[in-house]
Amino acid sequence: MSDDMNGGGGQRVLVVGGTSGIGLAIARRMLPDAAHVVIAGRSAERGTAAVAALADAKVSFVQADAGRAADCAAMVEAAAERMGGIDALFSCGGGNPMPRLLKDIPLEDLMGQVTASLAPTIVPARAVLPVMTRQGGGSIVCIASDAGKLATPGEVAIGAAMAGIIMFCRAMAYEVKRQGIRVNCLTPSIVEGTALHDTLMEDSFAGRLFGKAKSLAHLGVVQADDLAEMAAFLAGPGGRRITGQAISVTGGISAI
Repeated sequence: MSDDMNGGGGQRVLVVGGTSGIGLAIARRMLPDAAHVVIAGRSAERGTAAVAALADAKVSFVQADAGRAADCAAMVEAAAERMGGIDALFSCGGGNPMPRLLKDIPLEDLMGQVTASLAPTIVPARAVLPVMTRQGGGSIVCIASDAGKLATPGEVAIGAAMAGIIMFCRAMAYEVKRQGIRVNCLTPSIVEGTALHDTLMEDSFAGRLFGKAKSLAHLGVVQADDLAEMAAFLAGPGGRRITGQAISVTGGISAI
């Protein structure tokens, strides 16, 4: 089944975490050729602002907490009803995790930090599965980070969550390929032009960690629009044979 399953009218796109940062960049990139783009997020205020910023009649907002199963089920149902299906899901709702040495993370907070980064990315992917199965295909692109591939001091909890997202995407891709569904993952390092970037760089520990990383990006520090271009490619006809991949987009910070 083609990734454009809407009778030639463009893809029906759901962007979770689409009210800012990478998700908003993806929504903007997908709009020109899309039939409709639904952006989802926890804040109605930010959702309204994002829809206004995109300034296109084809975009709308659904309020949902991507880490909650019931919210995700309702979000997918609302988006599918609004668009007549979902051809592409971009799952970008992993929050703003802050690097910390493991010894500085209270024991009682450890699993909460892992879950807060992991669940909002993988739960939407599971929630959209019945819709894409019924329609005979679709594309899922999740956003993780290179912390899931490369062990880094200060990113033990974050790395565990990111590795979980990566393996979820790989294993899901293998399970659902017979249904015509493709699942891939993008793994950036530091991404300029996002709220998380600014928060990280203002933090004494994270600023040193990512300041060093940025010095290694000899191809240029990655921007949100760079990830949007790759995400659009993976969801489009050019990526129709690509599934189960975790693709680093780092500007040369790493080669893994």
